[in-house]
Amino acid sequence: MPPPPPLRVVQWATGAVGRYSLRNLIRRPEFELAGVFVYDPGKVGLDVGPLVGLPETGVLCTDDVERILALDADCVLHMPLPSAAFDGDPTPDVETFCALLASGKNVVTTTGFVYPWCYGPAVVGRIEAACATGGSSLHGTGINPGFVSDMLPIALSGLSGRIDHVYVRECSDFKGHPSRRLVVDLFGFTRSAKDYATAVRPFRAYQRGLFAESVQLVASTLGVALDEVDESDEFDLASEEFEIAAGLVRKGTVCASRWTFSGLVRGRPFMTVECVYKADANRVDRWSAPGFVVHIEGVPQMTVSLDAISHGLAGAAAHAVNSVAALCAAPPGIRTLLDLPPPTGRGTVRLA
Repeated sequence: MPPPPPLRVVQWATGAVGRYSLRNLIRRPEFELAGVFVYDPGKVGLDVGPLVGLPETGVLCTDDVERILALDADCVLHMPLPSAAFDGDPTPDVETFCALLASGKNVVTTTGFVYPWCYGPAVVGRIEAACATGGSSLHGTGINPGFVSDMLPIALSGLSGRIDHVYVRECSDFKGHPSRRLVVDLFGFTRSAKDYATAVRPFRAYQRGLFAESVQLVASTLGVALDEVDESDEFDLASEEFEIAAGLVRKGTVCASRWTFSGLVRGRPFMTVECVYKADANRVDRWSAPGFVVHIEGVPQMTVSLDAISHGLAGAAAHAVNSVAALCAAPPGIRTLLDLPPPTGRGTVRLA
């Protein structure tokens, strides 16, 4: 029996995550790269292969949305920096989703939307209507959210006889991250305390919405009705000057931040997600070391830790790419991790 034809996939954005995604798409025979959307005018018209260190593909980058919408493709891997992170408003991303979905293309995104019901019935209604028009589906995923703060706790809960509290911790090191727009403009590293407080306001709203999705997804799955999701954050200042890939961190500027999101029931936390971000973990002693931890307090008590993921962005991209086939086979509509089989590394094994 001949293998099925490759799935035609569009890559939307070629930033840090998108480049890893492209390498997967180009190298794996079960996919055919159908198109590439870019934001940088300097990339328009270039063959995408050399942009990611691979031979030419014959696929040229475009910034023409209409050209992407007109393509014959099964799925779009949507991986830009989310607009809501800069202005607190998810509307532009929703408009993009809806246009792509209505054109008949499934969408896997790494900008959140692991549980879109957090954004209210109006947003969900627009997405579902677009899915119905195009006969398509939307799925949000990534490493966190998408895996650590939602898939792992839900999987572990199957071993529980009683759950008292769910705790998730992420600590990420941005020393080698090349994007100044993300490291400086979004996370606020290298800024003065005063500038940070002003600049981080839209990001705070975005972070609260993003991790509220994970907390609400886990709560809904476990039959828990939350009263609210509380957020708190703090930052640390550099005690010395040091260099990171995104720029110079001067003494007295912001070099780390810690965010806590708690799903509350009658004032008590049901689930807590703690996110620590460091400009350079070797230069910042405060808070936890890099890695991920999921702890379920109850009977039995369980703790799972991922002490290191060498390339977190590569993991986020792979988790999305590995979700494409299942989403393309799913019925139209919003599809969370509960609606799809768990993504696996099928097709990625390389034996010497």
